[in-house]
Amino acid sequence: MTRTPEAAASPVVQHPRDFAGLTALVTGGASGIGAATAALLTARGARVAVLDRDPSGAPEGTVPVLADVTSDEAVRAAVAEAVGELGGLHILVSNAGIGAVGSVEDNSDEEWLRVLDINLLGMVRTARAALPHLRKAAAERPGSASITQTGSIAATAGLPQRALYSASKGAVLALTLAMAADHVREGVRVNCVNPGTADTPWIGRLLDQADDPAAERAALNARQPIGRLVTADEVAAAIVYLAGPSASSVTGTALAVDGGVQGLRLRPAAD
Repeated sequence: MTRTPEAAASPVVQHPRDFAGLTALVTGGASGIGAATAALLTARGARVAVLDRDPSGAPEGTVPVLADVTSDEAVRAAVAEAVGELGGLHILVSNAGIGAVGSVEDNSDEEWLRVLDINLLGMVRTARAALPHLRKAAAERPGSASITQTGSIAATAGLPQRALYSASKGAVLALTLAMAADHVREGVRVNCVNPGTADTPWIGRLLDQADDPAAERAALNARQPIGRLVTADEVAAAIVYLAGPSASSVTGTALAVDGGVQGLRLRPAAD
């Protein structure tokens, strides 16, 4: 029988301090992938602010900032607050987003507008507010300014019952490429990470609503060629790579952290 691999236990890691002197803002940074990213940036020496509707879960050592990305006024005020606390802004991680389930027939116009407002326009509002500060950082410290956006493998692979979510993340991928072209000569790199199905609170809630949560989790595990969900820490590691000095020549790139969904076509496993 083929065994399904489990995620390896996370070892104790001594992180390099390669983000020392840099400042970062992570949206949706109080849980899941965002919290893992904020914690890793902090561990590697960055000063980090977390923008969230409920920043109470912001990792230790970060600056919590309350805002809802559906409000342009709130986002501008929150970015200004974060920049004031941090003393500048080198890195934006635009991660805030929500899920959606169903075919193209299953969600109302109101739900389509709500999800696009958060998943797409939330990134637009945050980037608009952050770009003046990122340009300043790029001028003062060339190579330091970046925007990294959380997309999804749903942008490049057709997944069942994810029409609305896929549309929103496909737009994030296109937005990332366009922004990279717009801002490359200003010294601001723009990339995105496309996670596969990740073991996050949203997936946990989705499983809780299933008729058979164990069977649904097994199906999600089996959908990814590595045989398990990706972890928030694995996605965070990719985000931090793209955001940081090691990726100073990387822009306009979508990095899949998806357990092989995007590129692998395996033969059926033998029992």
